[in-house]
Amino acid sequence: MSFLLVFTEQYEKRAGRFLKRHPELEKQYLKTLQLLEMNPHHPSLRLHALSGKLQGLHSVSINLSYRITLELLIQDEEIIPVNVGDHDPVY
Repeated sequence: MSFLLVFTEQYEKRAGRFLKRHPELEKQYLKTLQLLEMNPHHPSLRLHALSGKLQGLHSVSINLSYRITLELLIQDEEIIPVNVGDHDPVY
């Protein structure tokens, strides 16, 4: 089963700023998005639920330092990315 990535205007702006600051991560970022569409539970994504003020959201890894925070709507087979960036600022 594949999922549909739904990008909001706000996320596209955040992702654009992120990739402008980190052009060396563009291939890893795109690979992460492709894996999310194919299988959000792929082990290399390290998908996990967040808690506290981000409860209800999930996080996946681009690499060890960078994360994408996303809302995972499995019932609609949709994934809505919320934020992308360094580990601490995203959380």
